[in-house]
Amino acid sequence: MAKRIMFTGGSGKAGRHVVQYLLDQGHQVLNLDIRPLDNPNVRTLITDITDSGQVFNALSSYMGLHEFDASLRPQPVDAVVHFAAIPRIMIAPDNELFRINAMGTYNVVEAAVKLGIRKIVIASSETTYGLVFANEPRNPAYFPLDEDYDVDPMDSYALSKVINEKTARAFALRSGFDIYALRIGNVIEPHEYEDYIPKWKSDPAFRKRIAWSYIDARDLGQITDLAVAKDGLGFQVFNAVNDETSSDLQTTDLLQRFYPGVPVKRELGEFETLLSNRKAKEVLEFCPKHSWRDYDHA
Repeated sequence: MAKRIMFTGGSGKAGRHVVQYLLDQGHQVLNLDIRPLDNPNVRTLITDITDSGQVFNALSSYMGLHEFDASLRPQPVDAVVHFAAIPRIMIAPDNELFRINAMGTYNVVEAAVKLGIRKIVIASSETTYGLVFANEPRNPAYFPLDEDYDVDPMDSYALSKVINEKTARAFALRSGFDIYALRIGNVIEPHEYEDYIPKWKSDPAFRKRIAWSYIDARDLGQITDLAVAKDGLGFQVFNAVNDETSSDLQTTDLLQRFYPGVPVKRELGEFETLLSNRKAKEVLEFCPKHSWRDYDHA
């Protein structure tokens, strides 16, 4: 069923692919961002998510494409998808990164709930597991990393994402609305495989910190669409990653070489991802369609 979706951060690397996927499914999207999205089928409303007033106004705005449309009357919004954020450390000072990400998410979720928008999907991150931006390489408590893991990051970016998940849970509890957090793996755009695959194969140690996880940007669109469609779950967290690791080494070989001694909770497939997507597959019926191996022509 086609829905009206407010999307924050649709001009970013991941956002623009997810927006296009949602459009392809027949949804109407308004992009809320600080810079325009180059897509003729989506209008961008320039919005600063750290300004609560702007967010309330934006989420209650007209969603059409043109100021000369036959009617400019706002229509009810079916869902908010919130991707806008500083995307990693070392882009802005730590305190500014935390302020933008934490307050921005609070503002978006608060406005959506108070405006009665009953479905909210927010972008969390694989970094919450504490491996990616740790001061020094560290071992996790176990593999595969799943949504029940006691997330324990030390960096400002991942900390902001943990806070965002807590914010989402609090608003879901007070409202009874569905608010889902997607812990998104390393996003790969289709054109990037040509350059990345040789590096993945020549230096598997480089991606140890992200446990070799990744998600194709188009598959991220799929899981976002599935999250928008799935009702009645309250607050939930889902890992958003593809089925296999970004390495030509078998998963057991990666573990033995780079994470010896880390407990493994269950038997793993030959190349199975170490950031488990089992919950997303079982609950949302997520079925990734794009594998890096489809682009490996070596």
